[in-house]
Amino acid sequence: MNKKLSASAGAARPAPRARRTARAVAAAVALTTLAGGPGLALALEAQPATPPGYGPNPALPEPQKALVPTINVAKAVGWPAGAKPQAAAGLAVTRFADKLDHPRWLYVLPNGDVLIAETNAPVRPDDGKGPKAWITKQFQKKAGATPKSANRITLLRDTDGDGVADQRFAFAEGLNSPFGMALVGNNFYVANTDAVVRFPYAAGQTRLAGPPTKVADLPGGTINHHWTKSLIANAEGTKLYAGIGSNSNVAENGIENEQRRAAILEIDLQGGSTRVFASGLRNPVGLAWEPSSKALWVAVNERDELGDDLVPDYITSVQDGGFYGWPYSWYGNHVDERVKPQRPELVEKALVPDYAVGAHTASLGLASADGNKLTQDFAHGMFIGQHGSWNRKVPAGYKVVFVPFVGAKPSGMPIDVVTGFLDAQGRAMGRPVGVALDRQGALLVADDVGNAIWRVTAAGSAGPRAAFPAAAGAASAAASR
Repeated sequence: MNKKLSASAGAARPAPRARRTARAVAAAVALTTLAGGPGLALALEAQPATPPGYGPNPALPEPQKALVPTINVAKAVGWPAGAKPQAAAGLAVTRFADKLDHPRWLYVLPNGDVLIAETNAPVRPDDGKGPKAWITKQFQKKAGATPKSANRITLLRDTDGDGVADQRFAFAEGLNSPFGMALVGNNFYVANTDAVVRFPYAAGQTRLAGPPTKVADLPGGTINHHWTKSLIANAEGTKLYAGIGSNSNVAENGIENEQRRAAILEIDLQGGSTRVFASGLRNPVGLAWEPSSKALWVAVNERDELGDDLVPDYITSVQDGGFYGWPYSWYGNHVDERVKPQRPELVEKALVPDYAVGAHTASLGLASADGNKLTQDFAHGMFIGQHGSWNRKVPAGYKVVFVPFVGAKPSGMPIDVVTGFLDAQGRAMGRPVGVALDRQGALLVADDVGNAIWRVTAAGSAGPRAAFPAAAGAASAAASR
């Protein structure tokens, strides 16, 4: 049984010497792991397994406490010549574009042009210090997560409708770790790591002109632990919603450094004001509108170091003013005893997410399936890009999955859409991140280790041909919801 708040409020913190000893042990074991030391239980497995912690009513085991956290990093090696991921039965996957520079996020313009945020973390001098931070940086290098940010948005164009980009343009450069993108009318918005900025845009434009105008500040700073800032516009084009991750795992950097973080911010484009729309979301990344209910949905990365099967990442509809637990509790009112002091009044009102998508899967990308031209199995629901685990003995994630919906809610278990990102030795040939539907109804997948964009269609077809330019009046996926 999970202990409730009353049982944890008076728990003593470990003595400083004990904490220092635990960190030293963790550093030593992690170093051995990174070096491939023998006899460890952290050895890489060949392919990700399907753990508990999935579905609308996930099994939630007891938290596992350990002095040494599990560190199991899939070494980034890239794709061998001619290799590619594996599509589910009835589907095919092809390379839409390659030779990109750490492509993380996708946005499809009304004319069919595909925008790619080629980006990585900014300089963060205070993002953790000491042995644990050093170890974290080492496994990030192994996972291919440390290249210098290109700070660029690239435009890819398929002029003949054959499903392969044949033109490439530098759409915007000199940005600051850009991530989320949104088009509203003739204004194009970019979520840099520290601010939302605006550029004028005209249909068919291949490069944004002039310096951007700042629209709203976003939490950045010298810690900036979760640096990505996602972005989506409402159907009316009056508001933007930005996903802002926490500055820590469980507020260990101080709750004072979590202001306006672990939250979705609402930005009023007419008045310029910003408010917290929903909070307690550790790292809310992918944002999508569910078309039947018009509700905003989000993919959230939950906390680490509570065991292989805790805490599940999740997708959920977002309530205005809703609180989802972080850092004080997880999956409703399951108290995280590591967090001091506790806030019982917040734990009591913590909302339970709609649907669990597995612990440590790093579920980042999110896209509504409506309008896709894949098979009938994927007619209504959400596609999720799972970047893959590091805090789990047997890898989880490293694939794209589909969650079927009935009406406005998930129903049933996830369906694999694209797999095979790990090779037989457990090394990462690719890691999926952002997902989006192109104008022909195919699914696009950004791969930041393979430096490619993959395109998923029904087998035997590249999808309906629709060469550039698009018919007048076409709506972008984000702005039309």
